[in-house]
Amino acid sequence: MSVDLTSTSGRTILAFKSGRAFRRAGTNFVDASPTKGAIVLTNEEGLIHFMWKDRMSGEVGEDLILFPGDAKLEKVPQSSWGRTYVLKFESSDQKHFFWLQDSSTRRDEEFVTNLNRTLADPNIIAIWDARNVYPASEASTSATGASISPPSTVQPIVPATSNPTPASTTPEQLAQLRGIVSSMTGFTSEDELWLTDVLSSQNLLQLFQSHSELLPSLFPHLPPELIPSSDATPQQAVEILQRTTNSPPFRLAVAQLDRALRTGALGEFVRSLGLPESAAMGVGAFLAAIAEQARQEGGTEERMEED
Repeated sequence: MSVDLTSTSGRTILAFKSGRAFRRAGTNFVDASPTKGAIVLTNEEGLIHFMWKDRMSGEVGEDLILFPGDAKLEKVPQSSWGRTYVLKFESSDQKHFFWLQDSSTRRDEEFVTNLNRTLADPNIIAIWDARNVYPASEASTSATGASISPPSTVQPIVPATSNPTPASTTPEQLAQLRGIVSSMTGFTSEDELWLTDVLSSQNLLQLFQSHSELLPSLFPHLPPELIPSSDATPQQAVEILQRTTNSPPFRLAVAQLDRALRTGALGEFVRSLGLPESAAMGVGAFLAAIAEQARQEGGTEERMEED
């Protein structure tokens, strides 16, 4: 049985056969898992999703949201057979290992080159050798590959997960949240800002404590296991949100977004938020655009009340 790995909620950019590899505990060796899989890159509202899927079950084993220029797939030089790769990040020490499973090595370099070009700039068009081109869905067909244990000197993997969940925030709550975020800054697009400072743990804690009526609008964005129960007190909800925003995955995501905004490559993403494309030209521009959007929406509400 094979599964179409390109059936995702976003637009599939490329897909190719690949297995995962894992660092052996207490050693400098990476062991390749024999599970048949594929790396699938999709674009969902301007955000790049780097996914690894099981080719037999279609189950998603990894789903990483990557910002332009933050990640790169590199060959592990210590690999004895040359088909083991590591996904590295500029903003952290995370490392995810993979091995290419296509029956031929002929297209290895082509796959990796196009993957890295897309990770650097999601708007580029992949360049394929016309003699080798086949549909991305062909990544779902079977492939052979033996389990290997190539030596490596890489550091231990630091896992990262992304569990986006559907939001149920009302337009009124969203407008209020935007106004609060804009008031947290008070800066213009000309100021040198760091998103990691604006969304610091201290600032967020003050936000949670002073606007407890908005906390329920944040719950749908939490992993299911962390959503407070209906009888949770405001203080318990604040503690859960504080633990989440203090967690390494959240701090990493903020740092990645900060870095991506400085590349100017998030035009499609900011447009999906209803912001002008100029909001993607830096952290200050992004926050100034949110403040302007909040001001305009506030003015609209005032005019509706007057009418």
